[in-house]
Amino acid sequence: MATFRGLGLPGDYFLEFDLEVLPRKGERSVVTGRMWGSRTIQGPVFRASINAPVDGAESEVLLGQNGPESAAWRYQADEPTAQVERLSAAQLLDPIGATNLSMFELQMPFVYWDDFVYEGVTKVRGRAVHAFLMYPPAEFAAAHDHIAGVRLHLDAQFNALVQAVILDADEQPQRKLTVLDLKKLGDQWIVKSIDVREEATRDKVRFEVTGAALDLDFAPGLFAPAALSDAVRSPARVERF
Repeated sequence: MATFRGLGLPGDYFLEFDLEVLPRKGERSVVTGRMWGSRTIQGPVFRASINAPVDGAESEVLLGQNGPESAAWRYQADEPTAQVERLSAAQLLDPIGATNLSMFELQMPFVYWDDFVYEGVTKVRGRAVHAFLMYPPAEFAAAHDHIAGVRLHLDAQFNALVQAVILDADEQPQRKLTVLDLKKLGDQWIVKSIDVREEATRDKVRFEVTGAALDLDFAPGLFAPAALSDAVRSPARVERF
């Protein structure tokens, strides 16, 4: 677990991505977004802007700070009187944009929950994985008593995330985050796509990276909560695929 928590790209990074909404019944839709990522002394940090599905204008800006003291903020860019707000434990499961994805799944703060047990080695999608059952802290548990915990499956060879399973009160799978593909850029591997599936309905949201720039160096102020209302440009050079 310590090895997994310490993994990360050597420099700052930038991603362009699609959030593809794939209901079992109904029409597909796509929401685009951008993400800037870095690492602070507290742990990994990212800033993500989500665009409106109709006109593509920036509608929501999110900030996630991971680590032992995880925190998240939101700025509703399409509301004239909006202010930056820190998300409570109850708000972490609010939908992002016009999708069924939440900040809880985008940020994955459960990776840093202190209370967990090692369940041994099993297989997921044909790969040997280490299974860890993560138990929520008191504040999150009080706000979401329908969630018993999150089961992490980490690749036994590379210690990378393969799957995260959100468990209901009976410890049955409620939602699954599954890493589908990786992409190699130079000497670095990045996640290319992740599916988030609601087990009861089989509805999915696919996080699909469509462009990236690595080995960057962002000013620390980019990740300050107060800066979420500031417009930020993409890097000059982005490799799109």
